[in-house]
Amino acid sequence: MSAPVIRPATNADSDKVRALIFAVLDEYGLEPAPKTTDKDLDDLEGYYAGGLFDVLETPEGDIIGTVGLWPMQGVGEGGVVELRKMYLKQSARGRGHGKRMLAHAIKRAKELGFRRIELQTARVLEEALGLYAKYGFSPSSEAALERRCDQALALDL
Repeated sequence: MSAPVIRPATNADSDKVRALIFAVLDEYGLEPAPKTTDKDLDDLEGYYAGGLFDVLETPEGDIIGTVGLWPMQGVGEGGVVELRKMYLKQSARGRGHGKRMLAHAIKRAKELGFRRIELQTARVLEEALGLYAKYGFSPSSEAALERRCDQALALDL
């Protein structure tokens, strides 16, 4: 059986991506915000230009994971990118896919010339918090938190 592949998302993936993300948010009691925080899902290619939005896809074409890097400041020295929309379908968790996607995002951020990754998350996403800590992310007080997030983390590259 072939392993899922990480590939760049296109706008044609938007409906599947939105369904996955909103299902995970619902699972954790977090509210989707299609007009604000989740507006980026309407134009994955445009919103993430200069960064990336990738999906983890099974050989059967099922999108089981997502991860985005949204440029916050210019590339190069001091360039900051935000890790956004890192979600895994419930049935795909516990198989190393989260580690694979996070390692991929960190590697790509370095390749794109960014020097820092920031992210916002919620305490209820315990698995994600553990993963971020293993990869060296630490608390950051610099971010203005979105309404469904209660903490910010950062990693200097």
